[in-house]
Amino acid sequence: MKAKFILLFSVLIMFAPFAAYAEPKSPVEELDKISDEALQMVKLHRYEDANRLLEHFSEEFLLVTGNGRPFSMDELRIITVAHDEASEAVANGDLGHAERMNRVTKFRLVIDAIASTHQPLWAEMEDPIMTVFNNMKTAVYEGDNDQFQSNLDSFLALYNVIQPSMKIDINPETIQKVDAKVSFIDQYRPQVLQEASSREELEALESDLQNIFDDMTEDEADPSLWWVMISTGSIIILTLSYVGWRKYKGNNEKTRDVQKERKN
Repeated sequence: MKAKFILLFSVLIMFAPFAAYAEPKSPVEELDKISDEALQMVKLHRYEDANRLLEHFSEEFLLVTGNGRPFSMDELRIITVAHDEASEAVANGDLGHAERMNRVTKFRLVIDAIASTHQPLWAEMEDPIMTVFNNMKTAVYEGDNDQFQSNLDSFLALYNVIQPSMKIDINPETIQKVDAKVSFIDQYRPQVLQEASSREELEALESDLQNIFDDMTEDEADPSLWWVMISTGSIIILTLSYVGWRKYKGNNEKTRDVQKERKN
């Protein structure tokens, strides 16, 4: 009996420091946790559970803002828009899983950018977005229109996912310049593929994006977030590949239909 008591006492002593030094999560960290849980539910196709979590987030967010959490007006607007898009996505049965994942991932990255005291999750998306960008640039210089269109669509989809969270951490002037270049390349696709002067915008955008990622890079990120980074990055890559393939296939079918009509 005495031995059991000593063993129990030893176990309690071992765990005492963790209990003593464990700090309760802040309200913003709780919001971050809810956003992550919502994303996990969407991954599992549990859309109703994700919807309930997003509703819970809304209630907790109102409490946090009501208690004087100093969100800026821009942060409030970005969070509200991202939350509304995520809520609409999980509640809309007509949307495919890929689109639902994109929208809830966008929301997740925004909340992490607000809550993170380490390198934000969106900064860990450097490899996926720059890989797609480099594939797009290679297609331009090789004159491969189909690959250019497909990779540009994938890049735009990925940029749309991370852009709101980037706005949390990057100054407005920088984001506005990048947005302008992205819009130019999207709007003037034929010129980018054919004109040297338009390709300069592509090179400038690559430089801007790389500078942004380099500025955000730290030696270490919070170890507890690594699994989220890896998981989110993998899902985005798979999602974009699927979206790009579907759009590429759709464009080819439209082209064939037009050619048939002309022959008739």
